[in-house]
Amino acid sequence: MNFKEKLISEAIQYNIQHEKPLSECVFRRESEMFFQYFSYLRENKAKFNLDNFGKELVDGDIGTFGIYEGEEVPLDLPFVEKEDNPCWTGYVMVGMKDKDGKKVPNCVPESSLTEEEKVELNKPKRGGSKKFYVYVKNDQGNVVKVSFGDPNLSVKFSDVEARKSFAARHNCDTKKDKTTAGYWSCNLPRYAAQLGLSDGGNFYW
Repeated sequence: MNFKEKLISEAIQYNIQHEKPLSECVFRRESEMFFQYFSYLRENKAKFNLDNFGKELVDGDIGTFGIYEGEEVPLDLPFVEKEDNPCWTGYVMVGMKDKDGKKVPNCVPESSLTEEEKVELNKPKRGGSKKFYVYVKNDQGNVVKVSFGDPNLSVKFSDVEARKSFAARHNCDTKKDKTTAGYWSCNLPRYAAQLGLSDGGNFYW
């Protein structure tokens, strides 16, 4: 067992001893150890008692990377959209470029981008035809847009009975397909912290 595997093993034992689900990674989000933690769980999932959400995570692509528009991006990892744009008005950032030996934002005219080029994978955002939307890859490797959430309803995870009622009505324990609105609606509390929502946790909405 190498040093990194030892750290991951200790993190897993910590969660087990404190009765925390293994899907809650103790390593800093988006760090190398964060991704290796989930890769290790996937490779050794038969050894651990994963909850339903943990099983969905390791059966998915979290901890792995894909290529989008020539750049390596983490899969199945929601992000909070940053409002600040490092480029001037009318321009958007498309990756980084080298300038005078340094990496700087690659700013291009927004009007020059196709709709497909404007898509960001695995980054749920507010707006669209519903309350939220996210772009994911389907089984054929194509990027699809998933809109979910009633724009006229507020998101309140603190009401336990309302959560249980929602989960029962929508059969949340059967939602496995990430290309459907039902999956993201049911699992929204699990991504609450990343999306700036309060009272989230390891449960179905």
